[in-house]
Amino acid sequence: MSRQTATSVMRALALVAPGRMEVREIARPAPQSREVLLRVGGVGLCGTDFHIFEGHANYHSDAQGRLIPLSEQAQILGHEFCGTVVETGSAVTDLRVGDRVVVDQGLSCVSRAAEELCEYCATGNSHQCIEYREHGITGLQGALAEYIAAPAVNAVKVESDLPMEQCALVEPLGCIIHSSAMLQQARARYTFNGERPVRNVLVCGAGPAGLLFTQYLRNVLGFEGLLIVSEPSGQRRELALGYGASAALDPAQTELAPAVQDLTRGERIHCLIESAGAAQLFRQMPGLLRKQATVLLYGHGHHGVDLGVLNNVQFLEPTLVSPIGASGGFDQDGRPGTYRQALDLLSSGRINVSRFITHCYRTLEEVPRGFAEDRRSADFIKGVALLDH
Repeated sequence: MSRQTATSVMRALALVAPGRMEVREIARPAPQSREVLLRVGGVGLCGTDFHIFEGHANYHSDAQGRLIPLSEQAQILGHEFCGTVVETGSAVTDLRVGDRVVVDQGLSCVSRAAEELCEYCATGNSHQCIEYREHGITGLQGALAEYIAAPAVNAVKVESDLPMEQCALVEPLGCIIHSSAMLQQARARYTFNGERPVRNVLVCGAGPAGLLFTQYLRNVLGFEGLLIVSEPSGQRRELALGYGASAALDPAQTELAPAVQDLTRGERIHCLIESAGAAQLFRQMPGLLRKQATVLLYGHGHHGVDLGVLNNVQFLEPTLVSPIGASGGFDQDGRPGTYRQALDLLSSGRINVSRFITHCYRTLEEVPRGFAEDRRSADFIKGVALLDH
């Protein structure tokens, strides 16, 4: 390989094998005409990243659908990110050097300036775009690097003084917004805006997603019913109560079904949000759900339980809702409406994430500790790499 100049290379954290990361020098991207080059500011460490790191998931495939192993091509993770514009492409007129932005990491028809939108982009389902690709997930360079190039139309300017570590959580909040919209749109017996209103909700898992769901239900949807959170961590249960949960149960100490039946006066759960990726929960669902309840399958990484456990769940005829990503429509300027809404909720303080960002990493060299060690500690809830400080 020819020797490159200092300005044409950058440092990035590469996942080279399951459980093994290395800081490497790679080519610094040059923005195309419709792109911006960002100096990476904050990067959220996500459960999806952890699954890929462990070798339990791989979303990087070639045109024929063959999964590309890490031994063939290392991956640079990081799909929850924000940064500062350091260079703009020749066709970019609405962003300037120095602007702080949050980024939709998914490439859609609008990102590519397609002449005609596919049926998914045209109906507000951008994360299901026919030609969808995703920075940090599907093989495109992620944000665990010094710089990243992205379509300018994917970047939403931060107008407030929201800290970078909180800006990085726009993407996961966008996922909660999209998931909640799917809940409201579902043709189910119990709904949040119909003649049979949801009177109780069970959120299983009080990690970042569960804590965001708790706040969103209370502060955005205005849900005033019984809101139960199930979570083994005492620290997370306290946070859930502080965010508006009616009750927080420890499933390691309390038999969940009898406790839920007692709290609901025997009615059982109208809406269950599975945000932990805990397969064992499916064994318990028949004792938790009201007939024809709604189940939001948000968590990923389920393993260790035979599919036969679904027999008794199916017998109850639940409506299963399975969202993915922060899909949504596009504003008049082509930018993703879900990300703009999430940024507004964080900037206004209606959704607060500062209380559960427990770990920050100031260099690329520190980040592997979050993947391999810190995330297993009792006090870990959300980690953020703060690379521009």
